Amino acid sequence: MEVRVAAFSELGVDTLYALLKLRMDVFVVEQGCAYPEIDGRDDEPGARHVWVCEDGGGPVAYLRILEEPDGSARIGRVATAKHARGRGLAGRLVQTALDVIGERVSRLDAQAGLRGFYERYGFAVTGPAFDEDGIAHIPMTRTPA
Repeated sequence: MEVRVAAFSELGVDTLYALLKLRMDVFVVEQGCAYPEIDGRDDEPGARHVWVCEDGGGPVAYLRILEEPDGSARIGRVATAKHARGRGLAGRLVQTALDVIGERVSRLDAQAGLRGFYERYGFAVTGPAFDEDGIAHIPMTRTPA
C-alpha cells in the first residue's frame, strides 16, 4: 500500500469524494458526531491530504495537514476505516505527515485514548483535556529537536 500526499488542487473528483466519504464514515457515522466535518479548510493553499489506498481499491486511512497562522502545522482528521485498523496505517500516515512538515512545530488535538500513540511520534500533552462532540480530546505538540 502506497502513501499518497496531495494539495487540494491535485485531488481528482473521485479521490476527493472517497476521502470525504471515509472521513464521514469514521467521524460522523461510526463515532456519532454530528458536526461540520467539511469545515472549509481542505482547500487552503498550505493544506496537504495524506492517505493510503488498498491495493486496487479506495482510501482506507487518511489525515490532513494544515498550515497555522503562527507557522506551525496542524495534523487532523486522522481516520482509518474500521476494516483496515490494526495494520499500522495510521502510524505510516503520521510519519509521512512529519516528513512533510519537516522541522516545524506540529500540533494536534488527540482523542484522549490515543495519547500514547502520538507520544511515540514525539508529541507531548500541552493543555487540559476538553470535550469535542462528546469525545475527550487533549492538545498535543511536537517540537523538533
